[in-house]
Amino acid sequence: MQITLTSFGYLHGEPPAAHVTVDLREHFRDPHVNPALRALTAEDRAVRQAVLRTPGIRPLLAATVAQALAYAAGPSAAQHPLRIAVGCAGGRHRAGTAALVLARRLRRRGHDVVLVHRDLARPVAERPRQEQP
Repeated sequence: MQITLTSFGYLHGEPPAAHVTVDLREHFRDPHVNPALRALTAEDRAVRQAVLRTPGIRPLLAATVAQALAYAAGPSAAQHPLRIAVGCAGGRHRAGTAALVLARRLRRRGHDVVLVHRDLARPVAERPRQEQP
């Protein structure tokens, strides 16, 4: 089964069309808040380590792999590629890291995985300012 994994940032536009969309914005720590990591991306080891140390991220990745394997077991999986989108605010840290890990795990299980980082190379996204109470 062919699987296309797309990492993206919600601040850079609409999510890509997908069968499964994983939204990491609200439930997982954002490396963007650390000035030392802000300008880095998932291609940098420090970012990957920060994301993968976030409580809950590893079980979520395991569950996403299990979900992809369930789709792959379907009767028409060979004719219909699976699209998985992984998003965070800017698409540079959490989504990029999660997509890299998912691609690696699915490839180890014999799947043909195309990995697309839609927003990884974009500039750091400006966050809307939250009003103070």
